[in-house]
Formats: sequence, C-alpha cells, structure tokens
Amino acid sequence: MNKSLIINSSILGVSGALLTGCGTQKNTEERQPNVIVILADDLGYGDISFYGSKTIHTPNIDSLAHGGVAFTNAYASSSTSTPSRYALLTGMYPWRNDIKILPGDAPLVIDTAQYTLPKMMREAGYVTGAIGKWHLGMGSGNVNWNDTIRPGAREIGFDYSCLIAATNDRVPTVFVENGAVVNADPNDPIYVDYEKNFEGEPSAEDNPDWMKLQWAHGHNNSIVNGIPRIGYMKGGEKARWVDEDMADYFVDKTKQFLQENKDKPFFLYYGLHEPHVPRAPHSRFVGSSGMGARGDAIMEADWCVGELMAELKRLDLLDNTIIIFTSDNGPVLNDGYRDQSAELAQAKGHEPAGGLRGGKYSLYDGGTHIPLCIYWKGHAEPGVSDALVCQMDLLSSLADVVGVQVPDTLDSRPMIPTFLGQSKKGRDEIVIENQGKLGLRFGNYAFMPPYEGPKTNLTGNELGNLEDYGLFDLKKDPRQQNNIANENPARLDSIKQLFLDRTMGFYRPFVEEVTLK
Repeated sequence: MNKSLIINSSILGVSGALLTGCGTQKNTEERQPNVIVILADDLGYGDISFYGSKTIHTPNIDSLAHGGVAFTNAYASSSTSTPSRYALLTGMYPWRNDIKILPGDAPLVIDTAQYTLPKMMREAGYVTGAIGKWHLGMGSGNVNWNDTIRPGAREIGFDYSCLIAATNDRVPTVFVENGAVVNADPNDPIYVDYEKNFEGEPSAEDNPDWMKLQWAHGHNNSIVNGIPRIGYMKGGEKARWVDEDMADYFVDKTKQFLQENKDKPFFLYYGLHEPHVPRAPHSRFVGSSGMGARGDAIMEADWCVGELMAELKRLDLLDNTIIIFTSDNGPVLNDGYRDQSAELAQAKGHEPAGGLRGGKYSLYDGGTHIPLCIYWKGHAEPGVSDALVCQMDLLSSLADVVGVQVPDTLDSRPMIPTFLGQSKKGRDEIVIENQGKLGLRFGNYAFMPPYEGPKTNLTGNELGNLEDYGLFDLKKDPRQQNNIANENPARLDSIKQLFLDRTMGFYRPFVEEVTLK
C-alpha cells in the first residue's frame, strides 16, 4: 500500500484558535450574520458564465462569484436531488441511510430526531425559513393533502416554509405553506396516486392534444397546466400552480420572509426550481438566452438571485449576510420532455457540465462536481479557490460562525477558513454516490469501482457503470478519457483501501454487489 496516498482525516477539522485567527470569531455586541443558501436544481458547472459558459449569461450569480469565493473543485454528495439535499441539511452521507430519489407522495425522509442545519441555526437564535424546491418528503405516509401535513419542514427545524412537495414534474402540483396546501378547497379535495389513474381523469397518453409541452419519456400521467407529469392527481383545481408564475411566487415569498425578519438574524434555505424539468419560464424570459427553454430557465434563476440581492440591499442587510450559491447535482438536458435542450446545446456548443464527463445520474465527475460561491462582505476574500470542498461541510462550518457545537458523529467537517478563501486546505477525500453506487474523490483522483448496469439512461447521460476499476487524474484529464487504474498497481491498491475504509460496514447492498480484490 502506498502510505503517502492515505491522509489522516483528523486534520480536516478546524480548531477554534484557527477560526479566531480567520477573523470570524463572533463579537457578542454585534449582530450575527444572516445566512442564505440558494440551491439551484440540476444546474451544471458549465451553465454559469463565471464558470465558462459563453452561451448563457448569468450576471447576478456572477456578481456573487466575483464578490466572494468561487470554488472550482466543489462537490455535492450525490448526483441526484433527494440524496444531495439530505446531505446538505443533515451533514451526513445519504448512502448511510439508503436515501434515494423520492416520489411526490413520499414521507419525510429526514428523521425528526436527526440533527439538521436549520436546528443548529435555530439553536444559535436564528429565525429559519425554507422556500421553494423541497423533495425530501412530507408526512409519515399516505399523505392527506387536504389536512395539515406533518411531519415536515417545521419538525426538522424550519420556523417557516413554503415549498413544492417534490419536483415541478411530479404531482401534487401545489404549494405547501407551513404544512397546509395553499388555496386548498374542502369542496374539491386533492387525491394523489403514483400507481394508477383516477377514473375519468385525463392522462397524457390519452390526450396528446391537451399538452403545450410534449413528453419524451416517463412523464405521461396527469396533465396540469398543459404539461404532463409523473404520477396521477385529482381535484385541487384552485390550488394548482401555474408553472410560468412559480419563480415570481417564490421570489415574493423570499422578500416577505426578509422583510418580516430583517430585525433579527435569519437563516433562509431557498430552493430554486430551475432548470429542472418541465422548463416553463415566465414569458419575460422566453427567448432571452437563445438556448431554448432550459437556457431561458437559467436566465430566470439568475433573475431570482438578483431580486433577492436587491431586496437585501434595499433592507440594508446585504453587508451582513452570508450568501451561498450552489446546485444540488450535475446537469441534464433531455430529462423527459421534448424542449430541444439537447439539440440546441449541441448546435451552439454549450457544455452544461463545463467539459466534465457525465452529469445528473452519473458517477463520473459531471454528476457531483458543481458550482459553489460564498459571499460575505468583509470576511470572504474574493477570489477563486481550487480546494476540494463539499456542500455537506456547510453545516459544521456555519456552526463555527454562529458559535454552536455540533455532534462529532456527523460526516460534515468544519472548513470555514477554506470557505472564506483564507486557506487552500480542502478535504482529503469525498465519497460520492449515484443512486446507491459509490465512488471516491481523493486529491486529483476520481476512483470508480466496477458496477453492473447500462452505460447510459434515457436522458443520454453516462452513468459510470464500468466493467473494471476506473481511476482518473482529474487535473490532467478533467474529461476522464484516460483510465490510469492499471498504470500503478500500488497507487490503485492504496486508493481501493481508502475507499473500503470510508464505505464498508455502512451500506450493505453495496458490499454485497461489489467485492474489491
């Protein structure tokens, strides 16, 4: 075994003395900084102009990157939404608890007794809010959408919430505010089923003329607002959202939250629904990118960021607010609708993953390698950092900022000097996963064990199911075209052992599926 490749993970911690030296020690006479996490949905590393996009322009996101620390080597824990959001909010690897993509009627996947980021912030005296995309489940099973839905965001630490239950392509297509469906009508109750349609209710397969957006795969059930969805829904006509108005709706909710809590420290989790399918941006943005519905949706997301920043400035809060912008996983183009995203990207040379291989649903680097910018005026030193960091570490790092001691059982690591650009020391390694299959990022290397399964899925994204071990030097080969696993057996063995040390004993299906020799 090559001992030089095994770095003691204990050095990942940041001591209180170092924190003080970085100038983030809290002055009890000063108000604590507000904290906002903006989490885009399926936004790729190459979709932002700061990160190299020449086709889609994102001036508001760029301003955060220019004014703060922009990371070029940042990762989500997972290549899909539910697991990566779970990791961000709990500080725990999702594969430890077998967290997978949830259907729209799934129960809350975070145990109410679990330690979470909003609980930590509330312990520090913060008002906490969650607005926008959720996809972490609601209720305890067999949700009654016509009654108060518990448990939910409140039970894991959020004082206020206004959310979509899952994704904008899944039913129920309603907003849920503080556990209750907005505009629910007791005379028109909501019913949801993911197995069979309700008698007499139209579906996409039977009514192609009803749709303004045609489905490509997997989105052929109930039609809402002229858009076919995953799952079946009946009732709730007054409660159903209009996709084109969703961005404005949530922007208004974020402004209201800021206005109501401007005189106290607050933590806001703002889940953008863009550019997740179905891409149905407001008419103001249609045609704005020249890249079709997906590009227009990204322009709309950038506008949302700009509106939030403008409101912070108007309320004189911008200078004392930590703003974290990132994405939940890598990008996808054809994810179930015929919106010409793939064709336009090819025609105009747009690389949503920024030249990385793979994307959403992939164990290749493009699945979890995401944009991450941290803005905090007077504390974050503007610049670009290539430190290896993970969204999961935001919990422990923010705990250091607000002065809370977190459990030492978390996978989250305190890295505030790195997040503020005052240190180049990042993580030694990150275990990443794609739908239960695990890989490792270690230094410059991406390690992928062999897995059975198809090479691609219906989206066209490569999944990363290799017949033999994969080892890639991402610094020399960011597109992962050169598998160097067999070039240095000692190096491969040492990384295999590190991988086993970090994963074995936690995820039994993985251990049964793959035996490392």
